[in-house]
Amino acid sequence: MNYWLAKSEPEAYSWEQLVKDGKTAWTGVRNFQARNNLRAMKKGDLVFFYHSGESKEVVGTATVVKEAYADPTAKEGDWSCVDIAADSPMSQPVNLATMKADKVLCELPVVKLPRISVTPVPGPQARRLLELGRKSRS
Repeated sequence: MNYWLAKSEPEAYSWEQLVKDGKTAWTGVRNFQARNNLRAMKKGDLVFFYHSGESKEVVGTATVVKEAYADPTAKEGDWSCVDIAADSPMSQPVNLATMKADKVLCELPVVKLPRISVTPVPGPQARRLLELGRKSRS
């Protein structure tokens, strides 16, 4: 299993909305690096759901339930999306300040490349996020 972090402005699409919907197509990504990350996602991979904007924190986890396909919201270009399903909220959200200060998490792409909306999360960093979020590993 691989681990990923997907960012969304809570005003655009929140964790609470994903929980209500159960699953969603992760559409609208218009960055080539993020698109390639979507294309690398495999069914069953864990996704950390990150609220960008003011809160800047990992608030829950989801699972990839459908691998990359053509993004139906794209009017032009070669863009992809995946479907994700809500797993569970973090008991304790992990905010950006905590990640920056943590010796394991400080190298995460969300810290170093904050404009990329979908990024990989290496295994040790994924385990640390789960630990800090007080969530047992799935």
